[in-house]
Amino acid sequence: MELHETLSQRIGELLLECGDVLVTAESCTGGGIATAITEIAGSSAWFDRAFVTYTNEAKQQMLGVRQETLSEWGAVSEQTVLEMASGALLHSQASLAVSVSGVAGPSGGSVEKPVGTVCFAWKTRSGWNKVETVHFSGSRTQVRSQAVYHALQTIHDYLLHERAPQS
Repeated sequence: MELHETLSQRIGELLLECGDVLVTAESCTGGGIATAITEIAGSSAWFDRAFVTYTNEAKQQMLGVRQETLSEWGAVSEQTVLEMASGALLHSQASLAVSVSGVAGPSGGSVEKPVGTVCFAWKTRSGWNKVETVHFSGSRTQVRSQAVYHALQTIHDYLLHERAPQS
């Protein structure tokens, strides 16, 4: 967890520097990204809220994910996480959202979406977005931890290399 804490600390510094505020929309990580972020003292200055939407109903009710998206693509899809990120921004004061949905295991996988498949979306109010699917390996705990780290690392890289600090 020290790795997550160091990364979260740096993300907080960068968010403050850039004038951004983060929101999370999580499924398979169960709030792990928000937990890593809020381990840092003072995180209320750059973290707005977290949506833990484990069920399809929660994704629809809390984030506005469309039933059609879930029916056609499933909860573990780039289409769904993009709608989750959009909904998180819509229902928060944040300027940067991260969303995640996946198959952490040990069961629940399929040929198309094996255990370890995790979809991510990152989106800003200013128009930047990134969507990707990653395949992790290991136990349920390891897949979830890797997903949290990947989500945080991508936020860090965006803030460091693509987002200009406020003047």
